[in-house]
Amino acid sequence: MTLMKESFHKALPPASEVAKVGMDSTREEEALTQSMTRTGAVVPKKRAVGRLIMHSMAMFGREFCYAVEAAFVTPVLLSVGLPKNLYSLVWLISPVLGFVLQPVVGSASDHCTCNWGRRRPYILSLGIIMLLGMTLYLNGDVIISAFIAERDKQRTWAIVITMLGVVLFDFAADFIDGPIKAYLFDVCTHQDKEKGLHYHALFTGLGGALGYLTGAMDWGQTVLVYSLASEFQVIFFFAALVFLICLTVHLYSIPEVPLRYENEETKFLLEVSESYKYSSIEEEIKNGYLKSTCTETKAAAKPGKCTITSRTEDQRRVTLKSLLKTLLSMPSHYRYLCVSHLFGWMAFLANMLFFTDFMGQVVYKGSPYAPHNSTLYLTYKTGVEMGCWGLCINAISSSVYSYIQKILLPYIGLKGLYFIGYLLFGLGTGLIGLFPNVYSTLALCSLFGVMSSTLYTVPFHLIAEYHREEESLKLEDGEQAGEHRRGKGIDCAALTCMVQLAQIILGVGLGLLVSVAGSAVTVISASTVALIGCCFVAFCVRYVE
Repeated sequence: MTLMKESFHKALPPASEVAKVGMDSTREEEALTQSMTRTGAVVPKKRAVGRLIMHSMAMFGREFCYAVEAAFVTPVLLSVGLPKNLYSLVWLISPVLGFVLQPVVGSASDHCTCNWGRRRPYILSLGIIMLLGMTLYLNGDVIISAFIAERDKQRTWAIVITMLGVVLFDFAADFIDGPIKAYLFDVCTHQDKEKGLHYHALFTGLGGALGYLTGAMDWGQTVLVYSLASEFQVIFFFAALVFLICLTVHLYSIPEVPLRYENEETKFLLEVSESYKYSSIEEEIKNGYLKSTCTETKAAAKPGKCTITSRTEDQRRVTLKSLLKTLLSMPSHYRYLCVSHLFGWMAFLANMLFFTDFMGQVVYKGSPYAPHNSTLYLTYKTGVEMGCWGLCINAISSSVYSYIQKILLPYIGLKGLYFIGYLLFGLGTGLIGLFPNVYSTLALCSLFGVMSSTLYTVPFHLIAEYHREEESLKLEDGEQAGEHRRGKGIDCAALTCMVQLAQIILGVGLGLLVSVAGSAVTVISASTVALIGCCFVAFCVRYVE
């Protein structure tokens, strides 16, 4: 018989039974404390602060490893003899891969039915890839020396392995942010999402600061360097240990309720409709897209069983083409948010990627091309070291500002926080470019942290607000909700894609500008893009009242 709206709701198993399926005793107790809305969405319970801190440890470990890479990847690449014409290739492969694959994996995680949850399998996989990449780029020459004796082949394979390690690490480290944010949104109430994002920013800054300090230490004079092959292996030992501990704590922080489908046809209809737009089950039934028979069963756990069939079998596969259509069909306020995020990351990365070189060449007036025993080169090296301290100040100020954000939010709202972050960064980098001075530059580095904290919190906070608004509309009147709420995974992935797109644009364009006009152009470019983004944030981005 044709499945009507009322009989369909009666056929659904109770929420408590759905929560029990495939869960061990610990997760069962957690899930039973939760409830479900009329549309079937899980309503999480309030989380303890300790749980949110545990969840934020992944950001601490990720940023610690990022800081280690920033400090050591260039010396490592130089030490294995990487040709200069391959530098751009190393930095472009990872963002290109991330930009293409990020939405695919985000959509896949929205519909993952693993017993462990939707997001954690992807987070674990990306964490393993991060460790593998870090192992290869910090230990590539040692690994190759153990297997290949011929010197020429050693050099060639060391370059290949080190490049592969850098690409894998950057790809996974950029990629993992999306599933972590989606995981937070899935298991927390709206208030806990706000707290969680602030804790993420706090621990991101702390992890970066500790990572930069670890890289600044002279490990060559410690007892550890005699036990391991070199200083790079000592750094790898600490970075891998910190990341493993943080990742483990994160994965066991908050249990996920697994996503369950009655059968593959149900899964398909929840993923995408014929026009690749999300819609509710009730609307599919009303439009005649769905027919079903519902039969009673004697099993105590399930009072009814539905067999749902789609109109065509070819629609089962959600291809990359359909996924692109889904992304292009995003509501305009999502697209504007992505564009503003792109402006922010372009400005931030333009400054950060060349900042130490800017300190060495423009502020300290040294030269990286002078002979290594010359005063010019030693002056440049001093400037680079001072630039590392500036990046450390940036990481610390990011942590401090993430806490200040919580105080400012009730007074100026998300729009004020977003606008201030871009404005202060734009003004700060502009002043650094116009008046390059050691002390003023170091002081203004604290504004980099304001921008960093803003980029890691406010856009994702807005995504949470958009989803909350859509859920409220569906609860008010499900039949009038024209489209099903978008998956959190694909929305977080779309935002994270902007980081990769910013890297691609800068890798292609900014390097040419630097070679023509010098490092001073980087901070001026960062300031200009940030101020343009400031206008975009003020007039184009939509804020939920």
